[in-house]
This record gives sequence, C-alpha cells and structure tokens, in this order.
Amino acid sequence: MDIEIIEMAERKAKFILRNSSPAMANALRRTLLSDLPKMAIHKVDFYLGPLTDDNGRECESSTPLFDEIIAHRLGMIPVPTDLDLFVPQEECTCGGAGCPSCTIEYFLNKSGPCTVYSGDLLPMVSPELSEKFKVKDEFIPIVELINDQGVNITATAVMGTARKHVKWQVCNGVGYKYMPEVRVDPQAASRDDVLECRDVCPKNVFDVKDGRLVVVDEMACDLCRACVEHVKDGGLSMSGDDTSFLFKFETDGSYTAQQALDEALKVLREEAEEFVSQIENIGPESDLEPAPPVVEEPADEEPGPEPEDL
Repeated sequence: MDIEIIEMAERKAKFILRNSSPAMANALRRTLLSDLPKMAIHKVDFYLGPLTDDNGRECESSTPLFDEIIAHRLGMIPVPTDLDLFVPQEECTCGGAGCPSCTIEYFLNKSGPCTVYSGDLLPMVSPELSEKFKVKDEFIPIVELINDQGVNITATAVMGTARKHVKWQVCNGVGYKYMPEVRVDPQAASRDDVLECRDVCPKNVFDVKDGRLVVVDEMACDLCRACVEHVKDGGLSMSGDDTSFLFKFETDGSYTAQQALDEALKVLREEAEEFVSQIENIGPESDLEPAPPVVEEPADEEPGPEPEDL
C-alpha cells in the first residue's frame, strides 16, 4: 500500500492510495471517521446564583436556554488534542478520577448583553500551554444573553472516539473513489462526436487542442460515463482502477490533516496486528466449539394426482 499526497493543508487533505484493495480503502475510511482518539467536553458544571464577570458587573446566573442544550453545544466544539500529553481516562493512572494527564478543564464567565462564543472558553492550564489548548474556532455561538443574565461554568474535556459519540469525531467529509482511467483513441480524437465530449463532460475532464480531444484533468472524472454514452462506435473508453483510490477528507481542527492521516494509519496497523495475533493464538485446543455439521434435509416429494371419483 502506497500513498501519494496531492494536497495537504492544515484541515483538509487529498491523496491517492495505490497498490491497495476496496476492503483496505474502506477500512481506512472507517478508521478516519470512527477510531481516532480526540478530546471533547464531556462534563459541564453550572454555577447558579449571583455572579460578577471580569468587568465587575453583577448579574444572575441564568440563560434563555436549558443547561442541557448549552452542555450539548459545548460538547460539539472542537477541542485541540495532543496525543503525547493525554490518555483515555480508562487507561490513566488516576483510575478515571480525572487528572491533568486525562482531562482538560475550561472556564467560562460572561454576562449580558452579549453573545457567548466558543472563544470565551479559557483553558485552565499552565500559561505556556494556554495558547496551545485554546479553542481554534473562536466564533461558534453558544448562547445569547440579555441584561442581568450571565453564565458561569466549568467544562471538562476527556478523550474518546466517535464510536461512542459524534463529538469525538475528528474527520468529516471522508470519501474516496476508484482512480479513473480515461482513454481517447488517437484515430478517433478528431471526430465530431468525440470532440463534443468536451462540452458533454460535467467535470471538464477534456479539452480540444489542435483539433483533437485530449484528457486534461483525469482525476476530476466521476465515472458518470456521459462521454462514453455520447460517442458512437467507440473512440473513447473509461474505467475505474480497483487498486488505486482518490481520497479526500477534512478535520474539525482538533487535528491537522497530516496528524489525522498518520494516526489513522497507526490505528489501522495496530488493529490488523491484533487481529493476526488472535488468529495465531487459535490452536487445536482452542476453546472455540466446532461448527455443527450441516445436515441436508430430504426434499419434500410432490404429491401425486388426486384419485378420481368413481
């Protein structure tokens, strides 16, 4: 399996997976969607009663939304994740009680009139790590406050995967397609029906140069076959290579695209090694019960003709 990077931005990636199979391509897709560990807000404490904001204004700790709605919105805000600093709570030495190795605490204290945004969440970490764990998307609206309304909360982020909840999903828009193979017959490249394929194609795969149809953007082809159906008596062929796949995906900002791809390949390799290990441990004295033998039941005989009345 080989990977050829076409585009690698901070939050989106495009690459070709070569020398692979549909099964492996789908396994990578599902890993990107469901198996990447990520930090997300999982617990929110609301402090009720009168409060004073950072500007010294006093107000009542109340909002126009139920606390559950605000907590849900906080959970969906992408939180920066560093796999070198944090571990899942179930694997932490604290036994799941919560400590700096498995949780990030965020604090929010705002009073109206204003709109509370994700950027108002302040990480309760050391000053040198404050900028690193500050929410990158600062303008996600959480709740709108009017006069004499305020919100004072502490939110705890923990690590999980999207198999438990979508708030732990790192990647979105994960998709792939067979690498298209489009060929124009040189002997038919100047025919009128072949030249018309430039306008028939919805993806601008073709262009006309020196009176001949040429392929200019093969990867843009989505295998719709509109050009093949338009051309008469051959002259143009199209197929998908089932050993090469064009991948695209984006991240929510908790990972960079490169980190997401690297971690997905790591997780996929570890799961494959674990599967092979379990298969190798199945010996002749395995606890697995053999499957019962298949017994074929005799087919029902068709009834004979009814006796005629005398």
